[in-house]
Amino acid sequence: MHLLNRCGVTLGLVALVSGCSLMGGGEGERSNDCRWNRSSCMYEGSYEKGEREYAEEEARRLNQAEQGRLRRSR
Repeated sequence: MHLLNRCGVTLGLVALVSGCSLMGGGEGERSNDCRWNRSSCMYEGSYEKGEREYAEEEARRLNQAEQGRLRRSR
């Protein structure tokens, strides 16, 4: 179950990072859309060169940071 949660978080972060970054997800109205309705900032197009690898690496980094945070809070 823990592995399933981790995979789900990874896939969600990859989608969020790639989708919101392409659509200007840090500012104004789009930022609120992404925050409250994640599917509204999903990007359906192809990746730019290196973007997929960046998103996957960023998701790994964020997951490791969260795991460390959870371990410290126990």
